[in-house]
Amino acid sequence: MIHPASIQAITLDLDDTLWPIAPTMVRAEAVLQHYLREHAPATAVLCGQQGALLRIRQQLQREWQDRLHDLSALRRESIRRAMLEAGDDPSLAEPAFEVFFAARQQVDLFEDALEALRFLAARFPLVALSNGNADVHRVGLGEFFKDAISAQTFGVAKPDPRIFHEAAARAGVPAHAVLHIGDDPHLDVQGARAAGMQCVWLNRDGHDWPHDSAPPLSLASLRDLFDHFPA
Repeated sequence: MIHPASIQAITLDLDDTLWPIAPTMVRAEAVLQHYLREHAPATAVLCGQQGALLRIRQQLQREWQDRLHDLSALRRESIRRAMLEAGDDPSLAEPAFEVFFAARQQVDLFEDALEALRFLAARFPLVALSNGNADVHRVGLGEFFKDAISAQTFGVAKPDPRIFHEAAARAGVPAHAVLHIGDDPHLDVQGARAAGMQCVWLNRDGHDWPHDSAPPLSLASLRDLFDHFPA
């Protein structure tokens, strides 16, 4: 359970909390592939081969164990290595990444997200807390957030307690006075608990709690939060 009277700030996950990430990534991958077909056709062919890009990414992940939190760097370097392997100009990796990254910021919000952001931002300082590389300002939601922290800029990813503690510090309140809201049972709920925060599991699809620990407050919609913070 949560203790609404003690909550002074809220941290929010982004991907699959405020918008579904799968369709966003499908569109961004399609935009990237279109760019490659025009500017690096051999790379486009390589990336179109089943398993080719996955092989490159997995090799990079083995080499970059200390940088797995930086999704932008991983994506950029994967593109560069694919270009090198295909024989295209690897200097095109940066503009190709920028095309992908711009498309990655084009999200379709869940139908409850905007209403919930307005409701929560009117009552608490909000801090975005994400392992992904969405930019709340480029997405168009910056007005609601006091601050935003991503794993790639902070240097560690959820569920590491340090990134949660940093979010509390930026909100200007102690960790126990923060409510974290997210969709991932491990990264969001377990991470927030380890950091001493209160937490809500946004469980849109009605999954069973997958851990042995006591289940958190589980909500099917962000609108369900409204009942916990009456005017």
